[in-house]
Amino acid sequence: MFGFLQRIGKAFMLPIAILPAAGLLLGIGGAFSNANTIAAYPILDNEVLQGIFIVMSKSGDVIFANLPLIMAIGLAVGLAKAEKGVAALSAAVAFLVMKAAISGYIIAFGSDLEQIDTGMVGAIVIGSLVVFLHNRYRNIELPQVLGFFGGSRFIPIISSICAIFVALVFFIVWPIFNQMLISFGGTISKLGPIGTFLYGFVLRITGAIGLHHAIYPLFWYTPIGGTEVINNVSVVGAQNIFFAQLADPEHTGLFTEGTRFFAGRFLTMMFGLPGAAYAMYRAIPKKRRKLFAGMFISVAFTSFLTGITEPLEFMFLFVSPILYLIHALLDGLSFMVADILNINIGNTFSGGIIDFTLFGVLQGNDKTNWILVIPLGFLWFGMYYFIFTVMIKKFNIKTPGMSGEEITELSTKQISEKLIQAFGGAENISSLESCITRVRATLVDKTMIDKDLIDTLGSSGYIDVDNGIQVIYGAKAQVIVKEMNKVLGEDE
Repeated sequence: MFGFLQRIGKAFMLPIAILPAAGLLLGIGGAFSNANTIAAYPILDNEVLQGIFIVMSKSGDVIFANLPLIMAIGLAVGLAKAEKGVAALSAAVAFLVMKAAISGYIIAFGSDLEQIDTGMVGAIVIGSLVVFLHNRYRNIELPQVLGFFGGSRFIPIISSICAIFVALVFFIVWPIFNQMLISFGGTISKLGPIGTFLYGFVLRITGAIGLHHAIYPLFWYTPIGGTEVINNVSVVGAQNIFFAQLADPEHTGLFTEGTRFFAGRFLTMMFGLPGAAYAMYRAIPKKRRKLFAGMFISVAFTSFLTGITEPLEFMFLFVSPILYLIHALLDGLSFMVADILNINIGNTFSGGIIDFTLFGVLQGNDKTNWILVIPLGFLWFGMYYFIFTVMIKKFNIKTPGMSGEEITELSTKQISEKLIQAFGGAENISSLESCITRVRATLVDKTMIDKDLIDTLGSSGYIDVDNGIQVIYGAKAQVIVKEMNKVLGEDE
């Protein structure tokens, strides 16, 4: 199950990577074409400018409006073993057939429902179904009279047929399931800030093993994250609610329900974790700090700018799980505080300064209360710095630079060659891939891993999994895997 969820998480990285660009378009376009913004800044009341902003807003909005379809395609592409284009086409066709069939069932059986929006659940079901059919039957041989429809041509056909039956299951089950999700979301809502705290805490804890991708989509894209009527349309899911409000030129007042599952992350990613990085840097003996300065600046800036936190978090997760637990508690607290103070900032991908500016500052303080993040951010920086400093000194935690090790500057090729050696050699590597921040290797014999060698290769840490290992390198993980595949004589 761990491996399967890891693969799903990796497969979703491709479509999720689209969201920042779409968010930029929608954020800038929506902010500057909003009637209140135009009233506040009359210089924007220009037909050409407004035409540009409206096009930007609509261009970004269409991505979020069709996100389940995009996710279904991304899942099929990410998990297909070969002929990924066929898998993508099959997923797109099957998803559209499923939606059309559900509408047909509603009409045919006279249901009181106007529509059934399966959202991300439907995307995962269709994507997984197509992957199963594709990987199992893409080389199928049919009788000669049907030979033209054999092989890969068989996959979109059988996927579409199966999608009709999937639609029937959703038609029967989804109204009940949907009500259960709404009730669960209602329970979280009734817990108020405590529920928001639990969301932030669980999300951060599961992030330690890369399973947060199985958690947050439930809140972002399903009724668990809230249900709200916007512009006479019922919208479900935290992120969907936020962007529907952002795209609505008539929306006034604070952004609502959806932002409680986003706003807390800005305190942690922009301020808290950089405070932790500074504490770890200051804990290093003065004579060696210069050797590690670049590394700590890099991971802190990455967290601040983009909200990608793994490179920094893995500096202390494995040497002191208690530090990571404290980090998760502080992260949950940041979500709770943001909820209590009505800080209502949305985001596309993460909680860095880019999303903070687009979906906090540019939307106006009257809608987001973004200005409260600044003083709270300094407080969060101080809390992380103080707690990490005390913990490192009191328990002599061996964060980077504390063990007397020296940094050896290695090229990407050198790192790649030594990683292959550390994984037990080319013959011990059965598969190799990367996600945004990790080198993922499936191995024939895990006992051949040389962890001492890995420790010398500039990673932020590693995770043992059932059939291999994952080494955290941050944004350069993909480059390292490409170089490793060159060394192995394989195409990535």
